[in-house]
Amino acid sequence: MLKRLTALAVGSVLLTGSAFAQETTIKFTLGWKTQGADAAFLYAKEKGLFKEEGLNVVIDQGEGSGATVTRIMSGAWDAGFGDVNAIIQNASTRPQDSPVMVYQMWNQPPFAIVTKNTSGIKTIKDFEGRTLGGAQGTPTTRLLPVFIQKNGLAGDKIKVSNMAPNLQEPMLIKGDIDAALVFNITSYFNLVLNRQDPEKDFKWFTFGDYGLDLYSNGVMVSKKLLKENPKAVAGLVRAINKGHLAVAKDQNEALKAIAAFDNLIDVPVEKRRLQYAFEKLIVTPEMKEIGTGDIKDDRMARAIGMVVEGYGLSRTPTPQEIFSREFLPPRAERELVYTKN
Repeated sequence: MLKRLTALAVGSVLLTGSAFAQETTIKFTLGWKTQGADAAFLYAKEKGLFKEEGLNVVIDQGEGSGATVTRIMSGAWDAGFGDVNAIIQNASTRPQDSPVMVYQMWNQPPFAIVTKNTSGIKTIKDFEGRTLGGAQGTPTTRLLPVFIQKNGLAGDKIKVSNMAPNLQEPMLIKGDIDAALVFNITSYFNLVLNRQDPEKDFKWFTFGDYGLDLYSNGVMVSKKLLKENPKAVAGLVRAINKGHLAVAKDQNEALKAIAAFDNLIDVPVEKRRLQYAFEKLIVTPEMKEIGTGDIKDDRMARAIGMVVEGYGLSRTPTPQEIFSREFLPPRAERELVYTKN
């Protein structure tokens, strides 16, 4: 009997060891420094949702949502949270290397131009003759030519001053620039942290309100991972989807997971940012219709056309090159219900 129990124990250890040996490591890059909007990924990691899928997801801070694409294309990261419009640009010229979006999270774009109410800028036409502060490589700065073209503005009359992202709000506040090319979800809270009132004292021009009906950030993966381990991709998407739905219902629990990953965050500010993401970028009539994580192909086709035209790209990728719904959980499992708490 003792020999049998010993054999069973050894077998159990071997099986456990085998299970651990089979765990797949995925290097995942965030779109920027740790923020409340990253909650779904950090919740999935903290609550063991990735482990349940046999995944060891290593999460790194990012350098910008556009940079997520180039990071994945470098081969140093397997997946990440980034901007689909940067995928479009790269898919036009390097289709074999460009990553693919597999879970679209932000149904509305955060791209915006913000200015002080005292600047005298009342309409987008007033940007002509002004200086806009833009961080090179960020989607808003990169999409400015599309915004200008779509709205018939005189691009040669709009000056862009390149600067580090952390200088945009301070220079705007000081009056060194007339407006800033920003992510509203980032800039809004940078202003809060600079003791400003972004609602009362600033005017926001959101690209989505001016003809750029674009999708934005979501989960993208490398073509290498898609080809070599589609099972891992499906597991990654399932875990993130579960985390996303849970965070929508309980932001307080989500913030615990974010703080466990990065204890330097300002918890009240990041909670507000997370709620802002749901209210401004995620929860829309379209999302409610098709479920979170998915897109409408015709809308994506129009968005691709805008990006191709605005950048003068030589090839127009298909929606299927940019986004794959192959790994999405069934529609019934992507019913996101947001409850502010």
